[in-house]
Amino acid sequence: MAKPKCQKIQQIPFLSFQGKMASVTLKRNYRCSQSLQQFYSGGPFVVSSDGSFIACACGESIKIVDSSNASTKSTIEAESGTITALALSPNDKLLFSAGHSRQIKVWDLDTFKCLRSWKGHEGPVMGMACHGSGGLLATAGADRKVFVWDVDGGFCTHYFKGHRGVVTSIMFHPDINKSLLFSGSDDTTVRVWDLLAKKCVAVLEKHFSAVSSVAVSEDGWTLLSAGRDKVVNLWDLHDYKCKSTVPTYEVLESVCIIYSGSHFASSLGAFLQQSGKKKSGSTGIYFITAGERGIVRVWTSEGAVCLYEQKSSDVTVSSDMDEDSTRGFTSAVMLPMDQGLLCVTADQQFLFYSPAEDLEEKWSLKLTKRLVGFNDEIVDMKFLDEEEQYLAVATNIEQVRVYDLSSMSCSYVLADHTDTILCIDTSISSNGRRLILTGSKDNSVRLWESERRCCIGLGIGHMGAVGAVAFSKRCQDFFVSGSSDRTIKVWNFDGLSDDIEQPINLKAKAVVAAHDKDINSLAVAPNDSLVCSGSQDRTACVWRLPELVLVVKFTGHKRGIWCVEFSPVDQCVITASGDKTVKIWAIADGSCLKTFEGHTSSVLRASFLTRGTQFVSCGADGLVKLWTIKTNECIATYDQHEDKVWALAIGKKTQMLATGGSDAVINLWYDATAAEKEEAFRKEEEGVLRGQELENAVLDAEYTKAIQIALELRRPHKLFELFSELCRMREAGDHIDKALHALGKEEFLLLFGYIREWNTKPKLCHVAQTVLFRAFNILPPTEIIESKGITELLEGLIPYSQRHFSRIDRLIRSTFLLDYTLTRMSVIEPVTRDDLKTKSSSHSGKNTDETLLTDKAEEDKKQDSEGPKSKASAKKRRSNKSGDASRSRKKVKDDSVHASNAAVPLQA
Repeated sequence: MAKPKCQKIQQIPFLSFQGKMASVTLKRNYRCSQSLQQFYSGGPFVVSSDGSFIACACGESIKIVDSSNASTKSTIEAESGTITALALSPNDKLLFSAGHSRQIKVWDLDTFKCLRSWKGHEGPVMGMACHGSGGLLATAGADRKVFVWDVDGGFCTHYFKGHRGVVTSIMFHPDINKSLLFSGSDDTTVRVWDLLAKKCVAVLEKHFSAVSSVAVSEDGWTLLSAGRDKVVNLWDLHDYKCKSTVPTYEVLESVCIIYSGSHFASSLGAFLQQSGKKKSGSTGIYFITAGERGIVRVWTSEGAVCLYEQKSSDVTVSSDMDEDSTRGFTSAVMLPMDQGLLCVTADQQFLFYSPAEDLEEKWSLKLTKRLVGFNDEIVDMKFLDEEEQYLAVATNIEQVRVYDLSSMSCSYVLADHTDTILCIDTSISSNGRRLILTGSKDNSVRLWESERRCCIGLGIGHMGAVGAVAFSKRCQDFFVSGSSDRTIKVWNFDGLSDDIEQPINLKAKAVVAAHDKDINSLAVAPNDSLVCSGSQDRTACVWRLPELVLVVKFTGHKRGIWCVEFSPVDQCVITASGDKTVKIWAIADGSCLKTFEGHTSSVLRASFLTRGTQFVSCGADGLVKLWTIKTNECIATYDQHEDKVWALAIGKKTQMLATGGSDAVINLWYDATAAEKEEAFRKEEEGVLRGQELENAVLDAEYTKAIQIALELRRPHKLFELFSELCRMREAGDHIDKALHALGKEEFLLLFGYIREWNTKPKLCHVAQTVLFRAFNILPPTEIIESKGITELLEGLIPYSQRHFSRIDRLIRSTFLLDYTLTRMSVIEPVTRDDLKTKSSSHSGKNTDETLLTDKAEEDKKQDSEGPKSKASAKKRRSNKSGDASRSRKKVKDDSVHASNAAVPLQA
């Protein structure tokens, strides 16, 4: 297909950015409000006793997840290899974990610290169960052994062996008064262990495959065991004989008892009573099974009848899953406090079920919530409507997941593609229908209706993977698609009826061979007159619709272009490229108007904000950047991703941001400009009021209150002035102690930081050392050591303190030379020993230093008299040369000195 020649168009004036800057408020900052992260990688999980959180195995770590919104409350790095078993204590205070390292660990969920750990099994621990009293922990291992441990002491209380295969399931009897322990193995047996007799009291052999789950009836005398032999066996715990066998014709992974009094039991009983299926005086056990088919079924032990079976599975199966892998549910558990049923799928999804409220026709289960534990790589995402309530996400699978942002749960899944979805776009049709458009590696384009959650249109014709799609902006009656076959197609979907049951085949209105390499991005102009395409051939082209006539070609990037978008107000296009730059181009002449540099790797997405005066970009460096176009300035950079950021979505109402990338994390950002401005104004206003309180306290000489306010306002200079004033007062130590006694731990730590800064300056160090001395006298050493960050503060205090003390020591030593010089000049009288003895009775404490200095002076005098003769003769010659005038002056001076009775004593 021949490429069209470029058509000349009339010059379109490019509006200046300066004219719009005055009419809009620029965004200064975004904050990450919510985040959806990977929290489950398959394997063990455990639900809290109130159902508020779920502890999930995520590789070698444990995630504590809020069950209401899938937010990760805490992450525990177990450091014991891949997690293979988890258990919770009855009061949810302790979490038990084990991994491939065979180490069993006990975690305190208040501090998330490991209390104790030990090893006991010779192989990985495959299952765990905590006794109802919370004092015993049972573990089942791949070494075919069962251990019971004392939780507080960490020692083994029971050691059971007898299984001939891996022990896969284990549980205590729910009645704490019955000392029974049940274990199921892949040797097809269930063993019953008596904890008091410390032996196996029964071996239940009825299964023909591995036992996957066990449960005990409400009365405590019936044991249910489910296996991969597609049956559920009911055992009488009086004589340990099989009461009945329920064939399920499905490989089972879990069996759950429906307890009377629960909402499940009451709604099911009401329906059975209404339909006449429930017999009077029936004592059957109701239970739920879940397995490889991915459907939930409700059974009664009376007659082995299936009371309810889901019509279709809510499990979404990926085509890249192995044929031998489990495709349905891997586990199921009844949630406490009538919160329903939780089923876990093979693709790491948590499905929450509860009985439907409308029981007029038939009892049924409704899916109330779907939490996705692992999203894989986020490829693309778009907000579904202007209210920004739903987010359509394309991951590295052939499904579109639509998330409810209020609960971060997956509302529904769109699955008809046969290969990975690469791109996504959303729109609202002229009749108000919410539409979703997807392009996939299966070379097709699909149009979805959100309300009915079905595919209404299918576009086939591309010869390569569809890597870019875009809806029309104004008419909402067509869309464009770009493919790795280097072509652009225009598809018309006008006239689709609302009651389509099967997707209709869409027809392409126009097609053009647009580029020399894969097409990565498409964008339709706000007035639907133009479409822009970006390609790996390092160029971007603008085409006139609907004929796809080339208008202008942008050349200048050094690497492939990953994203293109029209400005909402100007005749320009923004492009993001693998050459680490973002460029803005004029449509009129194809010139590059601005270039933005700042990313350290390929820029993968860029989109306009604030009526085209700003834009946001994200790249392979994991950074999200906010730019102002007029100043070419990056005003904010966010580092919330650990890998490439492939997806960027911007809401139309509040311009909320959503980003996702290769780290399988979805971050939601909201504009915090107004909130930060209001917060800054509030802080400034509060600071003014508190500052006035500080000045009033200083005027009233209320130094304790003033010091507290100065610390609160973070004013170290004012704080230093207050302590300096206290140091100049009489009984300064008492005043400082009074002020310090009113401070808390955090205030002390802040004060130590200021003292460290003061201590670095010789002019301020005296006050700093005084305050530090009084503080150390008040605080006990243990409390000082336990303070957070005190080590760093002390490391900054010690060197300068040593320097100050060394300087003072040198000054004191220098005074000895001064005293000696003044003594030799007869300006002061040396203090003799007789004088010291006279004053020792009244001033014994002060005379110690005087005695030492006098001894020093006498010793120096003695050494001087016994000095070398050469020095003495030299002094004599110099003295002989002095004239009569000097002798007379010395005589006069000596006479005046000896005549004075007020000789200056030597002071310490």
